[in-house]
Amino acid sequence: MSTRIETLNPETTTGKSKELFNAVQDKLGFIPNLVKVFGNSPATLQSYLSLGELTASGNFSNKFREQLALAIAEENACNYCLSAHTAIGKMNGLTIEETEQNRQGIAADTKTQAGLQFAQAVTKNRGQVSTEAIQAVKEAGYNDGDILEIILNVVSNTLTNYVNHIADTEVDFPSVEAGKFTVSTS
Repeated sequence: MSTRIETLNPETTTGKSKELFNAVQDKLGFIPNLVKVFGNSPATLQSYLSLGELTASGNFSNKFREQLALAIAEENACNYCLSAHTAIGKMNGLTIEETEQNRQGIAADTKTQAGLQFAQAVTKNRGQVSTEAIQAVKEAGYNDGDILEIILNVVSNTLTNYVNHIADTEVDFPSVEAGKFTVSTS
């Protein structure tokens, strides 16, 4: 594949990366191209997989973590992650309309929307958020632990967003492009 960082072939990969590829294959039934890129550094691949396990072990539902991933990927303009998380979001009950709204920091309920907007502010401002932004997310019903968990999701998703930008990872999900929407949010 013509990426800027090699997309490894699972058939010829050896060592720790091969072990991790096998674990991903067993869990998902396939190995996404992002994982094949991460495989160039077993430590980075292991970190990515560990971050996924850590975010999954937190207080947030799969659906909300997908909503966060969509909002963060849109803020970082990561087409690979938008494509992947649109597909995964659908598997977690999100409609196309909800997916597109979430990408823009919009949600049907005010608490979810506040969480998405806070994640986008953290992403956009590289963690330099105002006291007012923190107060707003708390007023929406998030506690200090939840705020830290949103930041964990930002970090995990930003890692994948940046790797995809740098590698120019080939999208292996139905394609979604940042800034392009098919559903009106007004």
